[in-house]
Amino acid sequence: MENEFLKIKANEIRKDIIEEVYNAKSGHPGGSLSIADIMAVLYFDELNIDEKNPRWEDRDRLVLSKGHCAPALYAALSERGFFEKEKLKSLRKLDSNLQGHPNMNDVLGVDMSTGSLGQGLSVANGMAISGKIDNKNYRVYCILGDGEIEEGQIWEAAMTSNKYKLDNLCVIVDNNNLQIDGTIQEVMDSNPIDEKFKAFGFNVIKIDGHSFDEIKTAFKEAKETKGKPTCIIAKTIKGKGVSFMENQAGWHGKAPNEEEYTQAIKDLT
Repeated sequence: MENEFLKIKANEIRKDIIEEVYNAKSGHPGGSLSIADIMAVLYFDELNIDEKNPRWEDRDRLVLSKGHCAPALYAALSERGFFEKEKLKSLRKLDSNLQGHPNMNDVLGVDMSTGSLGQGLSVANGMAISGKIDNKNYRVYCILGDGEIEEGQIWEAAMTSNKYKLDNLCVIVDNNNLQIDGTIQEVMDSNPIDEKFKAFGFNVIKIDGHSFDEIKTAFKEAKETKGKPTCIIAKTIKGKGVSFMENQAGWHGKAPNEEEYTQAIKDLT
């Protein structure tokens, strides 16, 4: 897909995220905005999916392990045509199926219910192993937060990815360097992330997570890598695209007020 088209879609996803969180009066804009470019490439260039057949057995799978960034997932699904955009305004409402963390039983297009941090890679392993057993060609993508990888279960799962040579698995680390309480260095330094994943047997690719060319090239290399899983470490900016949210840990889990909402939409228009 052409980069200009992807840029437009990423910007729409960002506007959707702001609309969702503003209308909900709660949610997680920072880490949702940081993965918008990656989500645009996944849903409009990379994933082999069919919005008219969401449970298609041979579809590619996406596990959003950092499930609190559901606004980005819902936005991408809506932009792709899984449901109407107007529904995004119901985020976190009592009678809505678009809850604060994604539920695969309630939202078509969601492949895994997530939110308890650290568990997504284990689930993605299971999907990838199942694909191997059933001789399926689908691929599994798993998005992790760089704060999330402080969870020990991630590294247990990484050993499993390597043991079973899951070359149909692609892990993406959203390396925006911020989590709820500050920088990852301040909370529990997980650096060097690349060397850790290499030590656990992954093919590691480091990219600018806001460059469509680098994102697409990384996904191509992941597909061509055989005999081992791939980890793409995407350097991103938390709150990307909204001037007052960029690189601010305080916007990890806070909704904009009316004035901030107006400024955010202006930044993205």
